[in-house]
Amino acid sequence: MAQFLKVKTTDEVLSILDGIHPLPPEPVSLALACGRRFASDITAAEPVPHFARATMDGYAVRARDTFGASESLPSLLERSGEVVMGEAARLPVAPGKAVEIPTGGMLPDGADAVVMVEYTSVLDNTTIEITRPVAPGENVLKPGEDIALGETLFRKGAVLRPQDIGVLAALGIVEVEVFSVPRVALISSGDEIVPVETRHLAPGKVRDINNFSLAAQIKSAGARIGVQEMVSDRLEDLVSVCQEALKDHDVIVLSGGSSVGVRDYTTQVLAGLPESELLVHGVAIRPGKPTILGRTGKTLFWGLPGQPVSALIICQAFVLPSLRKLQGMIETEPVYARALRATLNRQLPSVHGRTEYVPVALSRGSGGAMEASPIFGKSGAISILARADGYVVIAEHVEGLDRGAEVSVFLF
Repeated sequence: MAQFLKVKTTDEVLSILDGIHPLPPEPVSLALACGRRFASDITAAEPVPHFARATMDGYAVRARDTFGASESLPSLLERSGEVVMGEAARLPVAPGKAVEIPTGGMLPDGADAVVMVEYTSVLDNTTIEITRPVAPGENVLKPGEDIALGETLFRKGAVLRPQDIGVLAALGIVEVEVFSVPRVALISSGDEIVPVETRHLAPGKVRDINNFSLAAQIKSAGARIGVQEMVSDRLEDLVSVCQEALKDHDVIVLSGGSSVGVRDYTTQVLAGLPESELLVHGVAIRPGKPTILGRTGKTLFWGLPGQPVSALIICQAFVLPSLRKLQGMIETEPVYARALRATLNRQLPSVHGRTEYVPVALSRGSGGAMEASPIFGKSGAISILARADGYVVIAEHVEGLDRGAEVSVFLF
């Protein structure tokens, strides 16, 4: 006899995901760190810059020697040398003196400002005139003004962006501790599926959609695809592939075979793995009710419906947040994320008692406002999601939405 699903709500599933701990950190070189997440806070071990430097081409001066300078009454200063880029400044700036300096050059002792070259004129080999005064600190980057010694620059869990890589390079950091990227085994099951390169489909056969669409979706969350298999509906084969995947994968995603019935293999596969624990056996959601979540040791095990639309919706709603948690996100990304506000252009019915995800297409109405058009179809029709820009979530205790209702559209 078929076992009834012990259905959980979406909030209950997300609460389980909140308990997922990040993978252990690993060191990576700076060149490979972009897009990864810091495994600890980063503080500056030295100031940047570590010497006062010019931010403009011009002359290093004592600001007081330029006070009152104007085009009609310029200040006259004696040129006493120049700063060479990349070398320590050797000549101090004495009262009434000026030292030529390039952008980024080290500010000489005695100087406290730089006059831009545009406001100077060379009168002869030893004298310049200044037509605009400068204040102390003007056109100068002081030691530690960019990055102070001991300053906390990045927090644990933050994503490394290209500009962050530049900051780390300025501090001489060539390797950084980041959370490990989860390795995902992706397995499609079903006697009806055949490789995508199959040219002539026999009656009853379909090409393997999930292995490709789910892989693309999983990669979008920063995870890596390891084993990628297509397996027939034989329990022994499915258990064997999953047991092999346990050796070097952090997550197993098995699509197909999770519905109630005599061919409900997914729970049996999980039961056949060591240290297995069934956490979720069914979710009050449409599409995707026969969803399974379990653990086997430290490895997460997801059983997704075989229908492509259901599999992709469940992956978006639950699998991707679990992958982000493994990579050190501070909190699980909720179902409701990256949303646009729009108005429904038709009535949207719903079944009371389960959360419903409805694909929608976005367009501009006659007044320029954003409108959402529901796209209806069966979960086996992959073209539904290809036509959709996002989806609308109808809460489990809401019996549909009226035309003209303002909704949040969550983008794919």
